Amino acid sequence: MPGRRLPFTVIGGFLGAGKTTLLNRWLREAKGLRMAVLVNDFGALNIDAGLIAATHGDTVALTNGCVCCQIGDDLGRALVDVIEAKAPFDAVVIEASGVSDPWRIAQIGMAAPELSLEGVIVMVDASAAARQSTDPLLADTLARQLKSADLVVLNKADIAAPDALVATRSWVEANAPGTPCIETTEAAVPLALLSGLPQQALGTAHACGPDCDHGHHAPDHGALFQTWSAQPDAMIPAAALRAWLREMPAGVLRLKGLLRTGHGAVGEEWSEVQYAGRHGSLRKAAPPSGLARAGVVAIGLHGQLPEKALKEFFVR
Repeated sequence: MPGRRLPFTVIGGFLGAGKTTLLNRWLREAKGLRMAVLVNDFGALNIDAGLIAATHGDTVALTNGCVCCQIGDDLGRALVDVIEAKAPFDAVVIEASGVSDPWRIAQIGMAAPELSLEGVIVMVDASAAARQSTDPLLADTLARQLKSADLVVLNKADIAAPDALVATRSWVEANAPGTPCIETTEAAVPLALLSGLPQQALGTAHACGPDCDHGHHAPDHGALFQTWSAQPDAMIPAAALRAWLREMPAGVLRLKGLLRTGHGAVGEEWSEVQYAGRHGSLRKAAPPSGLARAGVVAIGLHGQLPEKALKEFFVR
């Protein structure tokens, strides 16, 4: 049976967009999830001293099992160190520098067969992007970052002027049409989008779009994301599942499941299905233990999760 590939996510965005805030939030929330975070500068991350268990050169070990590594000049070497770690990680998060192209970073990770890209999240400063995007010295960098995104996060929406926010939404739609986009404050993006933990799939932000005109005061905790789950009884052929992943209905940000996908010489065949951003994968897996059944969970923006399409495919 093939070994499990280590999922990795790239966090991109221009200087000051909120990448560091997001990483700190995820490190605090990563209970039970052993995560390796590769950053450009420890000093900028400013890790809470109460979380630090030990420091060794370019590596900081945290009390919750997570590890932060300073990338330095060799991302490839840093990734090899993570892959070869004696205590295996559950996930890897790579911070792209504020002026780099996140997709180039993703390509470096994708070159390693031990890694599997979950997606590229691009942070945008909703209070400054409209002005920055018209600066001839910055416009190309910002547009390239945006085009690489599987999910766009308009951060600092609470302090953005109304006209600036409208202009930023239009700019995002023009440069990344159809890419899922959310508005948030203080980088309140749930860790569920990284780890697939449905119990964490609540946030304090809300979905955005070019015509979004509601306030930014204090949205309900369930206003941003919703989940759908099922325990399919029927066998779903692997070929059909792969085809469906390639044509994933719009509105699904994250999907994870363990499904019965065939009959082999020694019994039933099971597969782990993963989908994040615009990337899907299907890998052979051990059958569930005990009385556990097949199961699948999908996460999407509230009101945009295609529950009918999900039910039609998985509940047969």
